[in-house]
Amino acid sequence: MDAQVQDEEFAVGCILSIKTTLGEEFQAQVIAFDRTSNLLFLNSSYGDLQEGVKSGAGPKRDIRLLKANYIKEFTFLGQGEDPLDANKCVLDLNTLQSREESAIRQAEADAERIGVGVTAEAQRLFEALSKTGGSAIIPELNAYSFLALLFLLVEGIYLPVRWEKTTIIVMNEVRVGSPYLPESVFGGTPAANERVRKVLEFEKKRLQSRTLG
Repeated sequence: MDAQVQDEEFAVGCILSIKTTLGEEFQAQVIAFDRTSNLLFLNSSYGDLQEGVKSGAGPKRDIRLLKANYIKEFTFLGQGEDPLDANKCVLDLNTLQSREESAIRQAEADAERIGVGVTAEAQRLFEALSKTGGSAIIPELNAYSFLALLFLLVEGIYLPVRWEKTTIIVMNEVRVGSPYLPESVFGGTPAANERVRKVLEFEKKRLQSRTLG
């Protein structure tokens, strides 16, 4: 396209049918045009936006950037409403609140996975237990807890192993205190405690072999 295209041809709000030099064809509404960079800001889902407004589903925007010199030709289809009208911008407050709450929950969960005032080795043992600790006490779970654990495994979510100050809590049952040795395990049933001890013994040996290697 001629580099000397006039700003009026890309006025804010106008609806265009565009053919690019790459052979792509689409319709879009102009949101803005930066003359210095020759860059167009387009809403290429303008038709969907109008349907959303009519149906009450709320507007959806598919924003894309396009260099004007990549436009082979375009047809002016009409003038739409101002896409930058602040009075018509819609914020889904429920969705925003839900995302905020989800982010807070995730941050709290992440914080529970980081030991405060513990050694690097203790943190590595925690990570190992988070991957194997749940399976170590599966035989001790009731049917409901087993299904919950299975869901976590399928979804790729960390098993419920967390820090409580400097104590590792496995499945809200078994506790592993400092210095995180097999004899530091307590709180659960004898069978569950024994399985966690075996995991600790294995991980201790694995970490030691890595250090020696």
